[in-house]
Amino acid sequence: MILPLNIPAHPYFTDDELVAFCVANPDLMVERDEHGQLHITMTPTFLLGSSNNSELIAEIAIWNRKKKGGRVIESNGGFFLQDRSMRVPDVAWIQIDRWNALTDDEKNSFPYMAPDFVIELQSKTDSLRYLERKMLKWIENGVRLAWLVCPKSQTTYVYEPGKPPLAVHFEETLSGGEVLLNFSTRLSDILEY
Repeated sequence: MILPLNIPAHPYFTDDELVAFCVANPDLMVERDEHGQLHITMTPTFLLGSSNNSELIAEIAIWNRKKKGGRVIESNGGFFLQDRSMRVPDVAWIQIDRWNALTDDEKNSFPYMAPDFVIELQSKTDSLRYLERKMLKWIENGVRLAWLVCPKSQTTYVYEPGKPPLAVHFEETLSGGEVLLNFSTRLSDILEY
């Protein structure tokens, strides 16, 4: 469940204040939309969703370890985006040259960048409409490939810049396209739903 948070005496956190708020509240998953609205995800996640997210991370991490093409970011890594939002995907991947260009300070905070690839995994309590809007925001802010994985419908919606979302059933092969080169998987082989 995602809850909007209003702090009347503080209508908008600066980026530094948002980082400090996140550090002071490590048990909360905090995101900020492009309008400055904070969104709080209550933790912990249900066991099935956590297991599925682990499988998705592992699938990308195993591919990445073989290719040595970048860095995999798990579901606690946040990114400051061009529209002034701070978003946290369930899985992200950053191409190695972009990763190497980050300073140590950037690696130890929320960098000002969009990852190359993200996955959002719909949980039992997530609104599909909210996640669809979030996927569009990822793409608008520079993500090159994004997957919205929906276990209930056994469908992954693939988002790429300049293209309409493509629905791929879990039984079909899901490709990493031009972003995750030579990556493919069938989510029916790795996820439980």
